Amino acid sequence: MISYAILLCGGSGTRMGGRDNKTLLRIGGVPAIVRAFRAFAKETAGAVLVTRKGEEGLFQETLSAYGCHPVAIVPGGEDRQASARSGLDALPPDAEAALIHDGARPFVTDAIIRRVLESIEAYGSGVAAVPARDTVKRADADGRVIETLDRSTLWQMQTPQGFLVRDLRKAHETAPGRYTDDAALMEAAGFSVRLVPGSPDNIKLTSREDLKMAGGMLIPRVGTGFDAHRLVEGRELWLGGVLVPYEKGLLGHSDADAALHALIDALLGAAAMGDIGKLFPDSDQKYKGISSVLLLEEVGKRLWEAGFQIGNVDVTIVCQAPKLAPFIPQMRTAIAGALQIEPSQVSVKATTTERMGYEGSGEGVSAQASALLFQG
Repeated sequence: MISYAILLCGGSGTRMGGRDNKTLLRIGGVPAIVRAFRAFAKETAGAVLVTRKGEEGLFQETLSAYGCHPVAIVPGGEDRQASARSGLDALPPDAEAALIHDGARPFVTDAIIRRVLESIEAYGSGVAAVPARDTVKRADADGRVIETLDRSTLWQMQTPQGFLVRDLRKAHETAPGRYTDDAALMEAAGFSVRLVPGSPDNIKLTSREDLKMAGGMLIPRVGTGFDAHRLVEGRELWLGGVLVPYEKGLLGHSDADAALHALIDALLGAAAMGDIGKLFPDSDQKYKGISSVLLLEEVGKRLWEAGFQIGNVDVTIVCQAPKLAPFIPQMRTAIAGALQIEPSQVSVKATTTERMGYEGSGEGVSAQASALLFQG
């Protein structure tokens, strides 16, 4: 069964005290929509984004910065139902199932998505939901209790809500009214709707309190790294992923980019995934002369696959010469591109030792780095 996600991103942040689209709010340095997109990228054939009219370019730019590439970005309609229909109409022709998800639910997990997909395979529908935890009462307009409902039969709806594409299209054509979620639309059109376990952590960002809760759900991980290489003639000088014009270069098995090597160790240390020598040993000829940017890209990929998100990184390069200040903007861009994060999450600094030590004498270059990751 070929499945696609439809990510609804039309919500404003007015109830959070802002005017920006709340799916672009950052949690642990990463926009909420990027977190959601990455979860579906693992389990589906692709995703369609439905945004507020005029924001298509903004979302394209944001997702591209993180290496996320939706199959389409389309404007939504006047309400949720119309927006879901816009996403449905933008699905590729081979789509057999669609999982409609609130872009403001950044903590959807692989397990939830798989449960929805398995239910669609078995029953034609699958909707993430959690059992009601509290006693629920029905009251009149004056607040007078009419009855106490049996909470053992009550569920709170979440997303994703998944259905066969042919059934969804029929429901949109035949349902008699407007509905607040896709499950209600399908019910009204006469289709059976199956619930699967969601998670209390699969929260939707609606208020400032939700944003605080989201930040508290992330587990911070901090790592540090250090590297040093000798300066020799006959080598190019690569630092921070940038070729720096100089009479000497750093000696090593790869391109010997001390700045990126320190950063790689900081990232791996934060994730407790070993070090650069373990992953890319200098005894392996396939790494001889390799660009350290490629090594950093591979580390970024492994971190993402292991469920880590990068908050920020900070690199300090220590050398007496050459002067590195003119190259720092390029270094930040190169590092951000390799890790698929934004340059604002990357700091690069350069300093000297006032001619003390091997850096001060021009014998070598060292670099220190720190990295903040979030897990969750």
